Amino acid sequence: MNRPAPRAGHWPAVVTAALAATAAVMPGFTVGALAPSMQHDLHATRTTLGLAMSAFYAASALGSPAAKRLAARLPVPAALAAAAAVAALAMLALSRAGHVAVLFPVLVAAGFANALVQPAAGRLIAARAPARRRALAAGTIGAALGAGTLVPGLLVALVVHPYGWRAAMVIAGLLALVAAALAPLTRTPAADRPRTAPAPAPMPPAVRRMLLLWAAAAALSATGNNAVASYFVQLGTHSGVPDGLAGDLLAMSAVIAIAVRLAAGALADRAPRGDRAVIAVMMLSGAAGLALIAAGSPATFLAGAVLAFSAGWGWTGLLLAAALRLLPDRAENAGHTVQVGVYTGATIAPFTFGALSASLGFAAAALLAAAAALAAAALMATTTRGGSAERRGGQDAARHRAEAEARAARPRRGGGDRDGVAVLQERARLPADL
Repeated sequence: MNRPAPRAGHWPAVVTAALAATAAVMPGFTVGALAPSMQHDLHATRTTLGLAMSAFYAASALGSPAAKRLAARLPVPAALAAAAAVAALAMLALSRAGHVAVLFPVLVAAGFANALVQPAAGRLIAARAPARRRALAAGTIGAALGAGTLVPGLLVALVVHPYGWRAAMVIAGLLALVAAALAPLTRTPAADRPRTAPAPAPMPPAVRRMLLLWAAAAALSATGNNAVASYFVQLGTHSGVPDGLAGDLLAMSAVIAIAVRLAAGALADRAPRGDRAVIAVMMLSGAAGLALIAAGSPATFLAGAVLAFSAGWGWTGLLLAAALRLLPDRAENAGHTVQVGVYTGATIAPFTFGALSASLGFAAAALLAAAAALAAAALMATTTRGGSAERRGGQDAARHRAEAEARAARPRRGGGDRDGVAVLQERARLPADL
């Protein structure tokens, strides 16, 4: 007999999902943080290791459609446990790698598993978090991107020098296994019967257009801000900041990024209809930060890096919360939208920025990254008046649920299909013309 998951106490589930999301994204960030130490042992160039990192993000972006369908069929705990476990196995395998060629298949597999996280997290938030706390819950899971850079940074500072990069990679893998072991805490009411739920309502064209705009804005903003994450130390050195100080600043920026995501989610819960405007402002802040970095002085790098890496990169949870409101019956699609945009930008950023900085210099490359973030803010701003699309998405979802209940109740009521639908539409408070 299936037991329903508890409705109360959603925070343990949300925090556990955030831990799984952190574990799932760590292979890409950990390879990036350990790259200088790995180059000699694996006979690899910086370019080759960069390609391997891009393979991870590309697998997450290109694998998202298939991962979304798989996550919709799996129970939420199974999807999150699989993502964290594959990440753990990937990092443990990388700790034993003897040649750079090993990195590519391992990171591709880990990247696809990482694509399971956001669709599963969307389902978890929709099922467990109350509506008044969904933006904070989404911000908590979005903070995984900040934690995903913080943990490898701490490993570099505390483990690599005395014990080597392989020991750091083993520790990262073991941490990811802990997240996989905790995944059962994310059980949802629908997790035991993912195949029996009624099919979601068809997506209205206005909603589809809104999602495409959001994904494009996310990709543009992620392109600029991921460039900062990938080339943080090099940008600092170019601006006259010592390597050690740049590393400390990276860790501090990651902590600030986590705090910004949590604070933004808490504030958005108080005024949920304004979250798209807040996202646009955050993307604009990222553009301003990148422009400050382009100035090339230590002071402007300090201000710009913190602004771009924290505020400019802190909108992911808000976008997930907005997508959940737009798609109340398609939680996995909401996570998919955020994921495709973020990881498309993450795939493009390292090599595009590297090529531009090599040919034009860091200042020009940072200005172009700022232009991409500015375009993202402008694109997001065009959707701030999209309340009608959000209402239509909610109305269509409610109507679809009412019709499904009417079909199920028809034999017991003994009435016609129109009568059953009318009664349940009244219960759902739907307008008659829907």
